Amino acid sequence: MTEPLVLGIETSCDETGVAVLEGFNVRSFVLASQTEEHARFGGVVPEVAARAHVEAIRPLVHQALAAAGVHSDQLDAIAATRGPGLIGALMVGFAFGKSLAWTLEKPFYGIDHMEGHLYAPRLEFSAYKPPAVVLLASGGHSQIVHVRDWGDYKTLGTTIDDAAGEAFDKLARFVGLGYPGGPAIDAESEDGDPDAIAFPRALRDRPFEFSFSGLKTSVVTYLEKARDNDSLPPRADVAASIQEAIVDVLVEKTFNAVEETGVTAVGGGGGVLANRRLRAKLRGEAAKRGVELFIPSIPMCTDNGAMIAAVAVDRLRNGTPPDGLGEDVDSSMRLGS
Repeated sequence: MTEPLVLGIETSCDETGVAVLEGFNVRSFVLASQTEEHARFGGVVPEVAARAHVEAIRPLVHQALAAAGVHSDQLDAIAATRGPGLIGALMVGFAFGKSLAWTLEKPFYGIDHMEGHLYAPRLEFSAYKPPAVVLLASGGHSQIVHVRDWGDYKTLGTTIDDAAGEAFDKLARFVGLGYPGGPAIDAESEDGDPDAIAFPRALRDRPFEFSFSGLKTSVVTYLEKARDNDSLPPRADVAASIQEAIVDVLVEKTFNAVEETGVTAVGGGGGVLANRRLRAKLRGEAAKRGVELFIPSIPMCTDNGAMIAAVAVDRLRNGTPPDGLGEDVDSSMRLGS
């Protein structure tokens, strides 16, 4: 049977991602980052993000089709992120995808961004199958999902305040490491001692839920006192200790979910999964427990069009009817809704 050719578009935040898949084979993968545009503001500015998507999306679609060696008429479907995310950014990719589908008379699928992250490991690991526990961690989301089957998800826990990526960004700014915070703290931590400062690990009594706002308060209080006492520790130690506090909680709660569900497979997705310390500790814990770990390559952890197309590939294979072109974005979309 011929595998479907699907164009996927992702514009939920500050990355414009476009990809062409043939089944789960990635024919092309292109990405335009807006990091430089937002760095001077210390974070993502929604209006700036939307304008950058408008400028990038058409040439990226042409680039992705050319790199895949595919003419738009050959596509079997178009998919674009419907939500969650920044409403202006979402509207750019969603409207472009619908317009292209209407022009080409192709099926259109609006895809949940977080379901895309759930699917990302499928593009690199053929053995990745439900049931599984999946850690989703990014700038806007931190959650643990029990994937009982494709399309059958139970969110076991989420953050009650800041997401892990948001905590990295805020704390990196506070210690003078700039934006984006995750990669900056990761790099600075390389020469630091992760046990130098015992920052708190919150919600130990709630096995699957996250809270990082208390960590932010603890870091600020600690450094202000140290500054007053003229006893500031090396910044590398501060960064490594912050990173360890965030990573420990993510790993601990992921494997709490493994114990609860009895699964033998763990997946992951979202930009925070690019963190080297997190990847290493997940590998170590999985090996210790005899659990298979499926963490995508770093480019596939970030927001990208391939993961969006992957969900649509399954929709086509299963005969799921396409979405109507009258559908709109949902910036607060919940997984499984």
